[in-house]
Amino acid sequence: MARLDDMVHRIVRSMFANGVIDDPPVRRVVDPFRGRDDAQKIEEESIVLLQNKSGVLPLSPQHVRSIAVIGAHADFGVLSGGGSAQVDAPGGRPGGSEWGKAVYFPSSPLRYIKEQAGPDAVVTFDAGTDPAKAAKTAAAAQIAIVFVQQWMTEGQDAPTLSLPNNQDELVAGVAAANPNTIVVLETGGPVTMPWSNHVKGIVEAWYPGIGGGQALAEVLFGQVNPSGKLPVTFPARDSDLPHPQVTGLTEYTSNNGMNAAASNENQPEPFTVDYKVEGMMVGYRWFQNKNKEPLFPFGFGLSYTNFTYSNLRVDSDAKSVTFELRNIGKQQGDEIAEVYVTLPTAAAEPFRKLAGWQRISMEPDASKTVVIPLDPLYLSIYSTADDGWRRISGEYQIEVGGSSANLPLHKAVNLVSR
Repeated sequence: MARLDDMVHRIVRSMFANGVIDDPPVRRVVDPFRGRDDAQKIEEESIVLLQNKSGVLPLSPQHVRSIAVIGAHADFGVLSGGGSAQVDAPGGRPGGSEWGKAVYFPSSPLRYIKEQAGPDAVVTFDAGTDPAKAAKTAAAAQIAIVFVQQWMTEGQDAPTLSLPNNQDELVAGVAAANPNTIVVLETGGPVTMPWSNHVKGIVEAWYPGIGGGQALAEVLFGQVNPSGKLPVTFPARDSDLPHPQVTGLTEYTSNNGMNAAASNENQPEPFTVDYKVEGMMVGYRWFQNKNKEPLFPFGFGLSYTNFTYSNLRVDSDAKSVTFELRNIGKQQGDEIAEVYVTLPTAAAEPFRKLAGWQRISMEPDASKTVVIPLDPLYLSIYSTADDGWRRISGEYQIEVGGSSANLPLHKAVNLVSR
């Protein structure tokens, strides 16, 4: 009973702390319009510009006269992930709401691209189901925007990082037909891109949400300056991963298409994954330690402006870092500055790790002094002897920049144990 009382105490304490008891929630009609606007704002800040050769983006309504929009049902909506993401959006769902299958939110990229391009531009759509036909449509346009997708859901692993349904062939064919090809990815994680050197622009939109079509169009046409950074490494190929093949990939499905292993506690585990290969070297740490060049590194993301970093200072106890950030471009933009720390050799952690970050909004030609605090836990290791976290003595490498692979500021600091 003492243990149960303690558990209940933690729940009730949190309810009091957040006003649930003294100021209980009042039932009211949900505001779907505010929800849609919030979703659009989140998507605008989450879109990652991965490639922008020759400054193909942002598109200009004054110069772009014809656009071919191709693939991924971009004419009527944006892809939703499975599982808990499958909520009913305002306006319903094109194609219905069947659980366990890919569904779309009614936010049409085609519609909003037409709006941004203006009444004088010719915007056509091709479903992308026939690569040869799509290439012909692309060849007739000044700009080709190919939407590709990878549906994912909880309780189900993808067997490969390759795009499904021959979409790589689609992109390659369009890129061969139109030198000004832009690819928009609607994916739940990283994918390989064998065509990346043959397209000018690549935009990672993730699962864009109920305001996704408008957010995408505003980024493509420069109404919004992209500022998202990758929260995961994009490998160049499956073989660069510590586990290139999913061990014992077996799907246990019930009649309604859900993963039975997740819904039935008596269902045996389909496989066991041994993480001894990478240990603590997860994600970007693996690529650094193994000296593997990713397609796009963790923390990476381009902008329509450029930023410079300078004058790194670290306080004597490494509680914070200070540096100067400057927007050297011609338009306003947000930069997400990142701080990485490499512990002393004695820590046996031979990699840098993200220790802090901050989003900074800057006008053109502006400079700011940025201070980012460092949580002491990021400078610590777990001691099994002490049964707790501790900081060891030695030299700590502090690095600051715009991604895990672009860190122009470096400073070594010697710290004592604590």
